[in-house]
Amino acid sequence: MTLPLRSFQKSSQNSRVDVLTTKIEEDNSSVAKDLLINKCYRQIFFHLTDRDREKCLESQFKSQSITVRDFIRGLFLSDRFRKGYIECNNNYRLVEQVIFRALGRKIYNNTERLSYSILIAEKGFISFIDCVLDSEEYMMKFGYDNPPNEYSRILPGKESGTIPLYQQYPRYGLDWQKKLTSNKLMMSISDHLLYSKKSSIEKFIYDKPTGTSLKIWITALVLTGAGTIWLSILIFKSAFQVN
Repeated sequence: MTLPLRSFQKSSQNSRVDVLTTKIEEDNSSVAKDLLINKCYRQIFFHLTDRDREKCLESQFKSQSITVRDFIRGLFLSDRFRKGYIECNNNYRLVEQVIFRALGRKIYNNTERLSYSILIAEKGFISFIDCVLDSEEYMMKFGYDNPPNEYSRILPGKESGTIPLYQQYPRYGLDWQKKLTSNKLMMSISDHLLYSKKSSIEKFIYDKPTGTSLKIWITALVLTGAGTIWLSILIFKSAFQVN
């Protein structure tokens, strides 16, 4: 027996303002459909290459077989989203990623995060996507024919809202980065600094000197310090010398 979706209050630190972009007027031209498709891609993936495009979904949308909401659903269930987001995050972080992209906002609180995380664990990711896209909030904001957009937030004493959510929610977190590094699938920062070709300045900053280089570095440091002190004394004497 599965548990029902836990209720949560719609609370946040700051009040929310209207959507950043206005609703798109109905236009069935080829150019307008391409613009809508690109808006959907940017909202879900932020950027993409030609190999990441969902040609089948695009064809269905252009032939009016599916709506914008169906196209968004297809992108969430695509192979690219699975590899780039689902496999890289735990359920808690996955909820944050989807809510931002589908509803244009942060999660309200930890209760909302936990509620949707339980839904993913019990019924799977597809049921979670259906729940979000079929929700009253999504339909009131975007309906069937408008791509999701980020909502701004009011900050007390500031004219502008918070930084874009894309900058607050990178594709994967530190735990996945550590896993890639441990499995030798990605080079760590320390290894990059160790094995990459560095300029003289980078070597001076990052490499620990040894042997003759260490002696030269210490000598240069002592001479620089002594010269700085001597110059400071000369300036002090000249400033207070009585003619």
